[in-house]
Amino acid sequence: MATSQAVQGGDGRFDALLRLARAAGRFVAMVTVTLAGLLAVTFLIGRVVPIDPVLAVVGDRAPPHVYERVRQELGLDLPFLQQFLIYCRKALSGDFGTSVLTTNPVMTDIARVFPATVELSTVGVLIGILTGIPLGVLAAVKRGSVVDQFVRVLGLVGYSVPIFWLGLMGLLLFYARLDLVSGPGRLDITYDYLVTPVTGMILVDSIMQGQWEVFRNAFSHIILPAAMLGYFSLAYISRMTRSFMLSELAQEYVTTARVKGLSEARIIWRHALRNAAVPLVTVVALSYAHLLEGSVLTETVFAWPGLGQYITHSLQNADMNAVLGGTLIIGTVFVFLNLFSDLIYRLLDPRTR
Repeated sequence: MATSQAVQGGDGRFDALLRLARAAGRFVAMVTVTLAGLLAVTFLIGRVVPIDPVLAVVGDRAPPHVYERVRQELGLDLPFLQQFLIYCRKALSGDFGTSVLTTNPVMTDIARVFPATVELSTVGVLIGILTGIPLGVLAAVKRGSVVDQFVRVLGLVGYSVPIFWLGLMGLLLFYARLDLVSGPGRLDITYDYLVTPVTGMILVDSIMQGQWEVFRNAFSHIILPAAMLGYFSLAYISRMTRSFMLSELAQEYVTTARVKGLSEARIIWRHALRNAAVPLVTVVALSYAHLLEGSVLTETVFAWPGLGQYITHSLQNADMNAVLGGTLIIGTVFVFLNLFSDLIYRLLDPRTR
């Protein structure tokens, strides 16, 4: 009997390991296919856009022999498939070429500017979470009321209004007219170089080094563009929170809790929201990914020295190495955040396993 149970236990562990191996294999295959598609898309973009990368390097007045030599050095004389394979090999090793605009390796430039984008997007998504979730819960609880209609209109406006126009109006009102926040940029010139870059995020680095004046100035600069991104995130999070909460409030366990005499606040915040939080993890992760990739216009309006502004300036100067490198980094981050949210969802909800 004991031997039979031991055999069954061994078979159970083997089946569990086999399922885990299959899941890991599917995950690796999914990542591989997605990244391969992303590499193919960025490579095609670099070949389709009407910009000659050779002219961007040598200029319009270069003699023909110089033009041809640089073309060969860039590998543009090779067959199309061979160019793609070389591009994939270099991209996977982190080599995106040299920026024409800065003469630095593209990866060096991205490592310098990307923390600013992460900082801006993180503050923006925190604003969206801290405001969007309570508003979504309130709209679900007060379904059909004036509060519900207000939250829905607020979300609709957040989806409809172009973010660059919203940013310009915010600068006009809160900076130019009311003088409540600092203007474009990341820091006033007075505070430049007072903080040694560690993480690349000024708010974090200034706290770590006890530079509270720098922190206050940086916060005054970031709060308006982050609020614009946060409003866009709020629109998505509040709508999805409302939908998830309506579904949970219609469940039988909510009726049972009310029959038992539990307070409405406890039912909503301790039980219904706790169950709705599982799919909300995916919503928040996707919202964060959208802010990382969609901050280009916001960074341009607010002169924020992040990856979005770097890509914009590179595109204006026909620096395709920088454009493709930045696009690939943003796409990769988006893919992994998407996959990470799916993994977290599976861990939190046993029904999806």
